[in-house]
Amino acid sequence: MSDKQKTINEEVTLSGIGLHTGKEVNVTLKPAKENTGFVFVRVDLEGNPQVEADVNYVTTTDRGTTLEKLGVKVHTCEHILAALVGMDVDNCYIEMDNAEPPILDGSSKYFVEAIEKVGLKVQNVNREYLVVKEVLSYVDTNTGSEITIIPSENYEITTMVDFGTKVLGTQNATIKDISEFKEEVANARTFSFLHELETLLDNGLIKGGDISNAIVYVDKELTPETTEKLKKAFGKEDISIRSNGILDNLTLNHPNEAARHKLLDVIGDLALVGVKIKGKVIANKPGHLVNTQFAKKLNRQYKLQKRKNVPDFDLTKEPVYDINGIMKLLPHRPPFLLIDKILELSESHVVGLKNVSMNEPYFQGHFPKEPVMPGVLQVEAMAQAGGILVLANVPDPENYSTYFIKIDKVKFKKKVVPGDTIIFKIELIEPIRRGIVHMQGYGYVGDSVVVEAELMAQVAKMKQD
Repeated sequence: MSDKQKTINEEVTLSGIGLHTGKEVNVTLKPAKENTGFVFVRVDLEGNPQVEADVNYVTTTDRGTTLEKLGVKVHTCEHILAALVGMDVDNCYIEMDNAEPPILDGSSKYFVEAIEKVGLKVQNVNREYLVVKEVLSYVDTNTGSEITIIPSENYEITTMVDFGTKVLGTQNATIKDISEFKEEVANARTFSFLHELETLLDNGLIKGGDISNAIVYVDKELTPETTEKLKKAFGKEDISIRSNGILDNLTLNHPNEAARHKLLDVIGDLALVGVKIKGKVIANKPGHLVNTQFAKKLNRQYKLQKRKNVPDFDLTKEPVYDINGIMKLLPHRPPFLLIDKILELSESHVVGLKNVSMNEPYFQGHFPKEPVMPGVLQVEAMAQAGGILVLANVPDPENYSTYFIKIDKVKFKKKVVPGDTIIFKIELIEPIRRGIVHMQGYGYVGDSVVVEAELMAQVAKMKQD
């Protein structure tokens, strides 16, 4: 799967009726530039106001997720957002001439087909991820609903539903990767219980419902009065119950279609986090309220992760350079060689590792009763990693050295002590010109920044004997 952002190739329009508003609506998906995300545009209102798909705009979660920004509302946004995430889209405008996308058949199937019809375009900016590094949970004590996310390389989702009814029973659904969405989840339709349906009809909701876009589980006696009410609401001459306990309006696409639709809703609601997710979601009795509360928690976690700018790397992977490879590039030697491994390397960035050991000679004299790594050596280690970024792109690195000409905006934020592992991430601030290298460096221990600095260096050829 590409690690670049994607949008759709060209615009595509679908039309239908909003489930709860009962109003005709046209929705047009349009390409959007990098870092736009998903943005709803109300073209029926003056000024075409925009509502970003952001969990902080969620106002109500009764029978669907509603967003509101400056008085402008978008109802039941989850099915269309699930389709965009499931089809690997990052950026898209969703123009609507009413407040609610069309319900269509109650699933994401037709949105998926529309996206597939126009295809995707790979963009020039790398994706960002919320990389889950610890277990996070949200529990609704009133309903017993719980959502947990644990570390995983993929975006995996498992949903478990149990409504305490014989007709539906307990159902589970799982996808191991978001790429399975189209085949396994997209056509799972929304569902309701007969007692809920009656209440919704009595309260004037589901005006756009017709019996072909929702599975109705019959959890109570279908009385003549209720039958008449349903016949009138759905324009049917007759209504009966199938042997599997659902109304005879449709045939199930999957035996566990209810659990799959709940999984679809989880994907749609978690799209409001605003970033792709690497983690395994386990949702027990999910609903829009618990989904969106959990999305708020993930959104806060992502903002914290972004503010710290912690690089994501796998310490178990084979390094780009081990200590022997580093010594071929750098002129430094122990005890002044301060980088042990290079984990990542590109033309514009490097990630290096330093294991801080009590055996380091400077600890004998630098606060021996409370050993602390000197700040100047942290900056030196950072600079050595930066030197590898430069020299790895030179055909004969053994003939060059890198010399500081400026160190700026240095901050030491936390003590570094024996037993710590410092990860240095250094990025070019601008392209190398005439041997001048301008870099921004950060040093991390765990998820904390311990040192940062702006470095400028001169790459010079060494004098030959």
